Amino acid sequence: METSPTTDRPRRGRPLTNWHKEVTDRLTLGDRAADRLRNSMGSWFFVGGFFVFMIIWAVLNSLPFHWDAYPFILLNLFLSMLAGVQGAILLISAKRQDAIAAALAEHDFNTNVAAKAEIEELIKISREQLELLKALHDLKS
Repeated sequence: METSPTTDRPRRGRPLTNWHKEVTDRLTLGDRAADRLRNSMGSWFFVGGFFVFMIIWAVLNSLPFHWDAYPFILLNLFLSMLAGVQGAILLISAKRQDAIAAALAEHDFNTNVAAKAEIEELIKISREQLELLKALHDLKS
């Protein structure tokens, strides 16, 4: 059992770990990849880059040596595939984030329960000290 830095009494009940570090250390390669993809696809850099890509595609396919004629069927196919993959990646990442939020809520609850027990113990000690002070005051009077 760990001791308090200010006293030699052991600490009781309160979780003393860095919860976020423990969770991130246990992430699988797939979890890390989903987070990186979610973070990159949800950025203005990605939106701007994708917008530039579509403009370049449209301009190049408007020239006489095009590979995808005007309604851009191939581009539509790629956009549909990208949307399907993005949806799956976002769902994977959201599912993991929900699990993290639930675990964090449980960690917070356990911390609050431990803190409540410590506060109740301090209140008990304070009441005992108050009774002792009253008894000393009565002896002095």
